[in-house]
Amino acid sequence: MSQFTVRGKFQTRDGMSPFETTIEAENEDLAREHTLSNFGSKHNLKRTQIEIEEVKAQ
Repeated sequence: MSQFTVRGKFQTRDGMSPFETTIEAENEDLAREHTLSNFGSKHNLKRTQIEIEEVKAQ
């Protein structure tokens, strides 16, 4: 498993808020998927309310 840094922004009441998180996944696609899943469940967001700008391997 590799570590990926995922950067982007998500919808809030006041507009868009930036985020940066580190995810352990097998590849970039799974890192994106885990990020969408985690932010959706933690912040009660739909996938359309989350914009991933960059996924970088560490």
